Amino acid sequence: MDTQRAHVAGPDLATVAKLLADGTRAGFCLALLDGRAWTATELARHGRVAPSTATEHLHALVRGNLLAEERQGRHRYVRLAGPHVAELIEGLTAMAPERAPAPRSLSAAGRRRTLAHARTCYDHLAGTVGVDITDAMLERGLLDLEHGLGLTSAGAIWLEDLGITVTAGTRRPSVRSCLDWTERRPHLAGAVGAVLCRHAFDAGWVTPIGTTRAVAVTALGRRALHRHLGLSSELLLAKK
Repeated sequence: MDTQRAHVAGPDLATVAKLLADGTRAGFCLALLDGRAWTATELARHGRVAPSTATEHLHALVRGNLLAEERQGRHRYVRLAGPHVAELIEGLTAMAPERAPAPRSLSAAGRRRTLAHARTCYDHLAGTVGVDITDAMLERGLLDLEHGLGLTSAGAIWLEDLGITVTAGTRRPSVRSCLDWTERRPHLAGAVGAVLCRHAFDAGWVTPIGTTRAVAVTALGRRALHRHLGLSSELLLAKK
């Protein structure tokens, strides 16, 4: 097989890259990292484009298998096609150069710091807090890096003691490393990352901040994460 035929026969990576090469489409994918389903109208408003333009971009993303459609009555929603797409977007974001201008107000700077401190990345925790949790789990032998990031037997017992059950038999990896775009270091993703994040919300350890992806660690959460992982309150409190 010659070079030209090999090129044609291989995976068409350029098609995926082309989908994300457009700023509006990339912005839609970043917005959908919050794990929610959005309407085309909401995304058009978010991207500051006409509804017809948003619809055209969303059709392309759905055809490219980056987004999935959901219909509820007359309403049409889109969401990321799965955690694998969320991890792709987060990983690419960590590699992307910074292009946002410096915040022009104290409130904008505060929002940026809050998002960097703790947020959701699709269905798992990210930001400084997400990375610190992952580091603490590694230090305590709950995770290891022997064959890539993995859950140890001690980690499985730790989850069981917390009352957390990881659903078996799914195609999703149990544990996966996701490169954090603000910390530029890995945080915990995969099925374990998802159920740990869900537990943090259900147990009142973290709470959403407004309608953004940012979350705050509650007083209950600070005590729990100190008890279970040895994390200090100073690490878990966002800087003002």
